[in-house]
Amino acid sequence: MIYQDVGALIGIIAIIIAILRLKNGKMSLGMASLWILIWLIVIWVSIFPNSTNIFASLTGIGRGLDLVLIVALIVGYYLIFKMYGMIENMDKEITLLVREIALQRGDLKEKIDEEYSANPDSTDKKSKTRSK
Repeated sequence: MIYQDVGALIGIIAIIIAILRLKNGKMSLGMASLWILIWLIVIWVSIFPNSTNIFASLTGIGRGLDLVLIVALIVGYYLIFKMYGMIENMDKEITLLVREIALQRGDLKEKIDEEYSANPDSTDKKSKTRSK
């Protein structure tokens, strides 16, 4: 059937992409392993669709497709939960970085103000020589 070929091809392409992202440092080893496992399961189910019936009967679920949908839903919720945690961590890191940058800019502004207030004549002389 054509869906078996298409499913296997999509799975192979996705595995290659996951490996390339791992090599480029854009994905952690754990996340790459998870995605490779998911895509291997997709390839397996695409090539052997009746194998889901065997696993479904072992777990007490009626049909193989029901098992696939339940597992996909659980994995989807897990990935959403994991991404939510990562977003919260990034939000905290960004907040800390913005505070640090603001403090550094405040210190820099204070230094400039101190230099100007300590030598107001030197800046006036420079501006007068430029205007001539």
